[in-house]
Amino acid sequence: GMLPGTLAGLYQPHDMEIDLHRFCTSCDVRLIVADAVGFDPKKRRVHFNDRPEIRFDVASIGIGSVPNAAAVWRDHPDVLSIKPMATFLRRLVKRLEAADAAGSDEQLQVSIVGAGAAGLEVTFCLDAFLKTRETVAALTLIDSGETALPGYEEKTIRLAGAELQRRGIALVTGARVQKFNDGQLQLADGKSMPADLVIWATGASPPPVLEQFDLPKADDGFLAVHSTLQTTADAKVFVVGDTATLIDNPVPKAGVYAVRQGPVLWANIQRMFAGRDLTRYDPQRGFLSMLATGDGRAIGQYKGFSFHGGWVWKWKDRIDRKFMRMYQDYRPMSAEMGAQRSAKDASPTGSSPPAMRCRGCGGKVGANVLAAALERLDVPPSPYVKQGLNPPDDAAVLDPKVATADVLSVDFFPAFIDDPYLVGRVAALNSLSDLWATGARPLGAMAMVTLPEGAANQQAELLYQLVAGGLHELNAVDAALLGGHTTEGEELIIGYSVVGDLGGAKPFSKAGLKPGDRLILTKSLGTGVLLAAHMQSACRAPWVDAMLVTMLRRNAEAATIARDFELTAVTDVTGFGLAGHLLEMLDASSVNAKLGLAELPLLDGFAELSASGIHSTLDPANRETADRIDLATSDVTSRPEYDALFDPQTSGGMLIGVSADATEAILSKLREAGYEQAAVIGIVTESTTAPARLSVTATLEK
Repeated sequence: GMLPGTLAGLYQPHDMEIDLHRFCTSCDVRLIVADAVGFDPKKRRVHFNDRPEIRFDVASIGIGSVPNAAAVWRDHPDVLSIKPMATFLRRLVKRLEAADAAGSDEQLQVSIVGAGAAGLEVTFCLDAFLKTRETVAALTLIDSGETALPGYEEKTIRLAGAELQRRGIALVTGARVQKFNDGQLQLADGKSMPADLVIWATGASPPPVLEQFDLPKADDGFLAVHSTLQTTADAKVFVVGDTATLIDNPVPKAGVYAVRQGPVLWANIQRMFAGRDLTRYDPQRGFLSMLATGDGRAIGQYKGFSFHGGWVWKWKDRIDRKFMRMYQDYRPMSAEMGAQRSAKDASPTGSSPPAMRCRGCGGKVGANVLAAALERLDVPPSPYVKQGLNPPDDAAVLDPKVATADVLSVDFFPAFIDDPYLVGRVAALNSLSDLWATGARPLGAMAMVTLPEGAANQQAELLYQLVAGGLHELNAVDAALLGGHTTEGEELIIGYSVVGDLGGAKPFSKAGLKPGDRLILTKSLGTGVLLAAHMQSACRAPWVDAMLVTMLRRNAEAATIARDFELTAVTDVTGFGLAGHLLEMLDASSVNAKLGLAELPLLDGFAELSASGIHSTLDPANRETADRIDLATSDVTSRPEYDALFDPQTSGGMLIGVSADATEAILSKLREAGYEQAAVIGIVTESTTAPARLSVTATLEK
């Protein structure tokens, strides 16, 4: 890979990264980011530790390998595994910064354990990296074998040894590391070596999670497969890359084999669905191996020949960049490609066209689909409900002796990302937010779902994932899933009607703001632009991840804090954007307000994406409020925060009016509760005329 070259400064970190959010969106492929903790080929389920299981028809497993190491090493703060490679540089920099902070003048002792191809390449490039950052260090490469690069040609080994010697890097062979304590590597022969930092780069070992995969293992602990890449078990499961061991023709754990397996895997997945015989993967007998030395040169070996020089690095660089370009093209699939795909997915030539789907009650999803989804959902009984889902009834009946249904609301939207469980969670939070914005305690919710047309088993799985996500959020706030309605349509739509109890307290309202009050916003703005960019495969993975964290942060705690401080003027910021919802509050309170753009918290990526011209489809309608905004200077409209005023929010934050003397205390409580971006964004001012006006300045003068 390109990690060593990145370490040496020959690449930028983004050169070696494939943005899976953007890539999968461009290919119309669903991406689920979660830790798999179990695999059941009989029931065809993948299990996770923090989300519902996922059903599959055909599966492929490729979770790589980990370096050989005893479990005691894995969490040692001074031992860095080179895998996962995607995070190695970040982990290394963090450890070196900690060493810098310690302020020691001693030479940093760095040991790299494992002198195979990966360990050697990392050693060379780590040497270049440390010199670049002016870290005084002594590097030692250690291996239990008799030589570096086991399995390589003698000349290649000599070239590597000469380069190590030229760089002043010590090579210790025939030394098996057993322990690492108090800055000393303990070797099997009783000797010890000083080490401040250990890089673990030994041979491939099975990831521990494979123990929870109910599939046959080879003698080396990896999953056993036939030459077709299918598991040796009677299951529709393929295994590729380091995770697989070919029982008839084992090959070394090297990325070049995984790359060649890709086309065979894709062909065999299609053949399995079509009921055709599977094709064989025949490993290449030899392959070109090139190891970067971190100085613009590389050592290479091919078919018995060994070589070293700058031209070898240029050759390697050209191959690596060409490969990466295939997966760093995030342009969405063209309309022509989509039409071709639709044609391929259509009925075979000569068969009848698909039946026209009914509407009205005939458009409801079949009872078997609903039953299959409900059967897998663990819906807890609720003290508020006399009858509802346990067992299912025509309508939910609440028990007035337990709680009173004081507040009702409803909200729904088309799926904004291709992960139904996360969409279900956000949809529930988005709907519950209306209750929290009134100060009500959620009692329950009824789901409203439109499923795309499809096979019954696919619809059942989609419905299960969606409602499981909503149920997760309902359970977290002790609210009941009361029932719902499901129909068919052209796109996935999810939402909830919700009911809440005020417990005898007065509801929050949009009225109640007084001149001098501070306006606090609890979440960053920008989901509209980021979601629009995501649909165009233009939203980078870190931006998507940060946005989802913000969306999934409940407004419940903010509502509780507002209630504890006896606040009255509260709303949530959703589809009409900050300006729209704030003007509603100002109108209801007969006041004006001034807003400082610099104080507005923005989601990562919003400024860049907005500047590039990406906006939500609701943005033009939300900008109709601009005629009620007074600008301190005309140039404030060029700031990204100005665009954020009109950006529609999905599962947005709360906007709270706070007296000046309570502001710091409330901000402190909000941040303690997890609203790290909570900020004072404006001040309420007097109004003499209606409707209310909003004054916008670059910076708020408090």
